[in-house]
Amino acid sequence: MFVFLGAAAMVVLAEMGDKTQLLAMALATRFRAGAVLWGVFIATVLNHALAVAVGSYLGSSINLHLVQTLAAASFIIFGLWTMRGDTLAGEEKRNMIFGPIITVAVAFFMAEMGDKTQLATVALAAKYSSPLATLMGTTVGMLIADGLGIYIGVVAGKRIPEKAVKWISAMIFILFGLVGLYTSLPLEYIRLPYIVALVAVTALAVWLMGTGGHQGKRG
Repeated sequence: MFVFLGAAAMVVLAEMGDKTQLLAMALATRFRAGAVLWGVFIATVLNHALAVAVGSYLGSSINLHLVQTLAAASFIIFGLWTMRGDTLAGEEKRNMIFGPIITVAVAFFMAEMGDKTQLATVALAAKYSSPLATLMGTTVGMLIADGLGIYIGVVAGKRIPEKAVKWISAMIFILFGLVGLYTSLPLEYIRLPYIVALVAVTALAVWLMGTGGHQGKRG
């Protein structure tokens, strides 16, 4: 249950303002919300099953402490990635060759390949030895986040406060990453100079991502 809830929470955070959430909102203007969510469900199960398989293999073939350290570091990277934000690159304009559900599923599966929610699923599966709970949690998390995006963006006719959501999600990701590094790194690295250096580098990266995104929007 802990793995399931943790995986769901992580994916909800990763998906806020993500390309696939934007895709769900865009497709919901063309198809029924129910069809979009069914397409999201099918694509997520297939895509994240692949991610869980990769993560489980890595978790069983690499030193456990190394896996935990890499997973924690990846959460910091995902936080910075969330802060940068995503844009659609034409995925919402795919032609409807099949029915709405299959069209959405294909678009989502392709958009999710290499996306941070897929990579987060790999990291979670590598860290915890519960592939089924991880898959169920990430799938539920995806449905929650995309369902929320569809409702707020289309049904309620409102916009998600993108900047605030991205920053809150990013900060939670980074916090989990820092705590994870603290608990998984060898004791000889848990020293004040190293901790200060890590926090300083992370804060600098956050500042650079924040100012870079702001300048990009002004330009």
